[in-house]
Amino acid sequence: MFFTIVRLLILTPITVAMSTAALVMLPIQRNNAYFYWTARTWSGLVLRLFGIRVSIRGIEHLERSKHYVYVSNHASMFDIPAILTTIPDMVNIVMKEELTIIPFWGWLLKFGPYITINRSNPRDAAKSLDAAAERINQGKSVLLFAEGTRTKDGKLQLFKRGAFSLAAKAGIPIIPVAVNNTFGILPKGSWKVTPANIMLVLDKPIPTRGVNGKVAEQKLMERVRKT
Repeated sequence: MFFTIVRLLILTPITVAMSTAALVMLPIQRNNAYFYWTARTWSGLVLRLFGIRVSIRGIEHLERSKHYVYVSNHASMFDIPAILTTIPDMVNIVMKEELTIIPFWGWLLKFGPYITINRSNPRDAAKSLDAAAERINQGKSVLLFAEGTRTKDGKLQLFKRGAFSLAAKAGIPIIPVAVNNTFGILPKGSWKVTPANIMLVLDKPIPTRGVNGKVAEQKLMERVRKT
């Protein structure tokens, strides 16, 4: 616990400085390039500071000229840094709105290209998915956590349909993402960070063209869950 506090004290001024610079750059940067660089660089610093190493398999499944809906499991706060530092794509994360209240870093998330979602309001959640669809129409990739929130016991939870509905409407492939060995790093409700080696596995793209209606989307969801 002591070493976690020390690392957080080191990380805080770095986070404030990088977030402030990125906020200033938001109105003038092209294609949010500096935002994505900041997110990737900050994520790498977090992982190194806490002694966490990340490796990736399946990167050969990605085509640089294409964009995807990445659908991932979610077991730890360290899932996002692991994903951002390893996937060679400008991924727009669909994330819970509560994160935007965090000073500096949260403000950057609020005004940047990521998409916030109000999980308590179905209408607002639908608008968030529309915003994600707009990002896709602009040629961007998006990331959603299939379970909707972090697991409390390390086991894969039931999937939400939103990610699959979004991919089907957009007609772009889904890349299933398995983030392994993160639950023990920082379990939900804990403040103790335990160093570990994370393995990120990207599966083959799953096409979504021709997937229409609730039943077809549920079958797509079941197919991704089984990968």
